[in-house]
Amino acid sequence: MNRPDRFPSKDIRDIPAPDHSDILGLNFIRTPGIYHFRRHYRSGLRSHIMELLRPGDLRIERKGTLDKGGMRLFPRARPVRILRIFKRRFRSRKEIESELKRVKIISAYLGPDNVARSDEFLVSYLAGKRCEHVLCGLQEYVEGEILDPWAGLHDKMLKTLLLRMASEKAEAGEQSVDKRLFDAKQKAGVFIKKLKALVYEAGYVPDLAGMGNLLITRAGDIKLVDINNISRVDFSPRIAVDEKGYPVCDKSIQALALLEEQLSGQIDKKEKIYEVYTASKRVKDARKLERRFHLSLDTSSYP
Repeated sequence: MNRPDRFPSKDIRDIPAPDHSDILGLNFIRTPGIYHFRRHYRSGLRSHIMELLRPGDLRIERKGTLDKGGMRLFPRARPVRILRIFKRRFRSRKEIESELKRVKIISAYLGPDNVARSDEFLVSYLAGKRCEHVLCGLQEYVEGEILDPWAGLHDKMLKTLLLRMASEKAEAGEQSVDKRLFDAKQKAGVFIKKLKALVYEAGYVPDLAGMGNLLITRAGDIKLVDINNISRVDFSPRIAVDEKGYPVCDKSIQALALLEEQLSGQIDKKEKIYEVYTASKRVKDARKLERRFHLSLDTSSYP
């Protein structure tokens, strides 16, 4: 049952690395629960990201299991879902509604093949005898390899990512991986078209630049798994920064340009989105803001 009489001494949004007990201490989490909460490696600036694990799977991960040949294996527990707890302090319900609207727009444009499905919900959070609204989300767990636009997505790199996810010997053959590479590039083209439609029609872009925000799945789909930092695209000459000082819009458009150039083999630099956001001076100015942002983290309280 829920325990509304709990008043944690410390706000969950201020805890650098919450664990299972911290999550169980939240007034909106049912206890005893059927899941174990483990911090996901991607937790960071804007959200706590927790894996929901079945206790039985976690026991096998820790104690191991014997295969048919008598070898003990320690398979990592696969999350059932992902719990996201936004760290942002919203000033009003209107701000929260605006955030939810952006999330829904992103999901509508990209669809289930290209964005991790998530059910957002608003909770009344009790901390220090205060009651505040906190935005959370239950997101599908996506298995895949990190697709880093800045890493150089040449064919050899993509084949390596696809082969890592191959589970059968036949899939590891050269002919098979070539076909998977071809299919992945076709799907990437669709993903890029959806992103451009989102930019031009809705005027938004998600954070494509952050490490681990994009995954490529075993089926070759590119999936956005971070929907915590959605920025407005207004083609203004001024470089906008988010509440942390990061030029997320500019860096995301630069990432989109890299994706298109590397995965399709060509890009029209005269296209409006690239003409504005990838102009050499603007790229240099955005890089300066990015460096300033990273320097600010050295003295911040964030992990």
